[in-house]
Amino acid sequence: MATRRKSNNNTRRKKKSGKNGLSRTTKSYFASLCTLVLVLIALVSKSFSGCKTLNGGFLSHGHIPDLERVVTAKGTPEQIVSYEGMTISYNPAKHVPNWVAWELTADETRGKEPRAQNFQANESVAGCADPWDYSYSGYDRGHMAPASDMKWSRNAMKESFYMTNICPQVKSFNSGTWKRLEEKCRTWAQCDSAIVIIAGPVLTDSITESIGDNRVAVPKRFFKIIASPYANPPRGIAFILNNGKNKGGLQEAAVSIDSVESLTGHDFFSTLPDDIERLVESQCRFHYWSTLKPTEK
Repeated sequence: MATRRKSNNNTRRKKKSGKNGLSRTTKSYFASLCTLVLVLIALVSKSFSGCKTLNGGFLSHGHIPDLERVVTAKGTPEQIVSYEGMTISYNPAKHVPNWVAWELTADETRGKEPRAQNFQANESVAGCADPWDYSYSGYDRGHMAPASDMKWSRNAMKESFYMTNICPQVKSFNSGTWKRLEEKCRTWAQCDSAIVIIAGPVLTDSITESIGDNRVAVPKRFFKIIASPYANPPRGIAFILNNGKNKGGLQEAAVSIDSVESLTGHDFFSTLPDDIERLVESQCRFHYWSTLKPTEK
């Protein structure tokens, strides 16, 4: 800063004003104020960078780790299997998955990988069913994580046809209500940055039927839960569906995630902050979800 010059009589010279604009003191004041404002803006921008406001707090806009992790109901036989596109808890006693969890992004729904054709057993998984267990059984090989959600990768597509991802489903259900829900999920993924889906059979029901040499359990009901943790505010919904006819369709089958936890004994989304977990798992706003549409780009 320039040093002030002293007057000849050793008194301070009056600051200029009027025609020459603001005084030096006023200019200095405004300069300091502007600097302070810029510093505050920088600090706030740094704090908010890459974040979204969620339920009065902040949640990183990046990937939230372990959202696909499920705490399986106590005492349930399981082998955790990690594939490229999904995580599976496989039940070697029932020969079906306890649950299948995967993240689905908008970009992944636009994949171009052709649908695989061949179901196959995963020999590294104890108790894995064989494709021919379903032959002449009257039941479809029903995907828990649908092949159409795995079009983004050849390997993910192939792994979706492992029998670890398959359950016996009534044909009209597999190609009807279950398929419509799968299509809805892809629409919802296109509305948000990503959704997390967890699906599986309700094995707390009394299982009275099995098929094939491996005696694969035939579930009476299935569940599917969907969470959109990056939405503002975050939201969730779930469905409990009969393995057959579902009077009232998806609207009648819609429940909260809490309800699925009570029914199955599984614990979902335990890695979310508690307030967000409570918010997501307590909701059942079917009309809101049913009217969501992707934003046109």
